[in-house]
Amino acid sequence: MPERQLLPDELLDGFAKRTADYDRDNAFFSEDLAELREIGYLRIAVPADLGGFGYSLTEVAREQRRLAYRSPATALAINMHLYWTGAAAEVHAAGDASLDWLLEAAAAGELFAAGHGEPGNDLALGHSNVRAERREDGGYAFHGRKIFTSLSPAWDWLGVHALDAADPENPRVVHAFVRRDAPGYRIEETWDALGVRATQSHDTVLEGVVAAPEHVSRVVPAGPIEDPFVFGILAWVLPLFGNIYHAIARRAFDVAVESARRRTSKELGGRTFAHHPSVQWNVAEAALRLEAVEAQLERVAADWDAGVDHGAAWSAKLFGAKYNAVEGAKQVVDLAARVHGGASLFRSGEFERLIRDVQSGPFHPPNANLVHDVVGKTALGVL
Repeated sequence: MPERQLLPDELLDGFAKRTADYDRDNAFFSEDLAELREIGYLRIAVPADLGGFGYSLTEVAREQRRLAYRSPATALAINMHLYWTGAAAEVHAAGDASLDWLLEAAAAGELFAAGHGEPGNDLALGHSNVRAERREDGGYAFHGRKIFTSLSPAWDWLGVHALDAADPENPRVVHAFVRRDAPGYRIEETWDALGVRATQSHDTVLEGVVAAPEHVSRVVPAGPIEDPFVFGILAWVLPLFGNIYHAIARRAFDVAVESARRRTSKELGGRTFAHHPSVQWNVAEAALRLEAVEAQLERVAADWDAGVDHGAAWSAKLFGAKYNAVEGAKQVVDLAARVHGGASLFRSGEFERLIRDVQSGPFHPPNANLVHDVVGKTALGVL
């Protein structure tokens, strides 16, 4: 069966023409977002019975890879919407209708962003430095700061997690969604970053903004994640992150290879650099890493879609796929830069942006320390 594709090549080519301008101007990808909305990309993972296309994790990952190959920042920003819909779709498929409102809103074109990043919280979804205050009606008010809030100029809903420590012996992590038109928050325009600039991932300061009871999705014990919806967030976001950085590396590889085929060498008597042994070695090293990363990302997504029971090893597999993809992508871009040569440094060329964009990968949770902790303990049987 041929692979389904929602993104037309001509649309992606148009995105690619805007990428450099967004990066140079530190501007939000407004035109890209409008065109993604128009073709229904916001509902790619929404189940068909709720108005979406019903793409699996594997299928969404492949489309994200195609998008990131042309426009990494656009792919990364829209990723923050897609993983909400993917995790909610998993809940829906299990017969739980608690997130159907989210899926229906996404099917109607509403945009969801992620308020997960926090300064000083290296436990990610298992804990929070933001305070959740329960209200009498069952809703929650939130107080604290979120960072790296991609889609800041445009989101309709912000998904946040925060700590309810009213009972110090039983702290709970609250997962909920707040509306853009709700009072009690402000966006601080802090985003002037090294790479993926079009994401416009500003800080969001929560000053008592309230999530209504029906928009409180989960209240779970702080610590290891066991809830299917919250774990589903990890299962969707980590492979999707990995595929975005794989695509950046693939683009750098392709640009470098084309350069080697075109540039000539005096040392080689006027033949192209494609005939140079050191270039061949660097290209081979990069190609080997790309193949390994893609294989791992594909396997993890396929296993998740098939419902393979990896038990407690699932966290290690998801963490490992994202970590290897990001680290592998950085290595590939470095190898490709050696092949591409001094042109890699010039702001007028695409390659310089790829060097900067790939640097953001390690800053998406989980960080390297947590990855090695979880993978090492899983392998040793002491998690």
